Amino acid sequence: MTETSRASPAETVTVVVHRRIREGRESAFQAAMQEFTGFALSFPGHRGMQLFRMIEGGRDYTVVARFESKEARRAFTSTPEYAAWMRRLRELTEGDPRIDELSGLEGWFARDDVPGLPKPGKVKMAVATFIGVFPVSTIVGLLVVPYIQHFPMLLVNAIVAAIIVILLTWVVMPIVTRALHRWLFPEAHVTASPGRTHSGGP
Repeated sequence: MTETSRASPAETVTVVVHRRIREGRESAFQAAMQEFTGFALSFPGHRGMQLFRMIEGGRDYTVVARFESKEARRAFTSTPEYAAWMRRLRELTEGDPRIDELSGLEGWFARDDVPGLPKPGKVKMAVATFIGVFPVSTIVGLLVVPYIQHFPMLLVNAIVAAIIVILLTWVVMPIVTRALHRWLFPEAHVTASPGRTHSGGP
């Protein structure tokens, strides 16, 4: 495996994979995905995975996974183990999976332009973002700004913005969206929960 360097928030990648399970193979698919999740989360740069069943009792599933960078995802998908897992999952699904890739902050929520995922409204996204931004900006203002306030104003603003974006992208928003996902995505039925505090994908 190739060790990837630490990526900036703008480089983080959210991968959304849509699959339809073969009739009668739902239990086998869910069991295989549990094993695959363990394999995926052990890989450097993989930051978590969620499995959504789009309709209760249906056969359409969406996997949402996050990586710290495109390079980390490429390293993961180029391994022989990954290829073997894709062959195994292909035997349990119909046709080829549809894969969408989101970069940076757009991966916080299911976007309106990504088909197949539940779509939280703009008000819900705004509320969830506020819940994440308010405590982070308050803490940064109290704990960081006093130590850098002698710097030029533009530099202070740049440092504060960078810290807030890093914390939101890598720590806070994955936690907020996980905590609120039943409210944000009321039509989705979660069948496998994320494996890490930071949330990555196949």
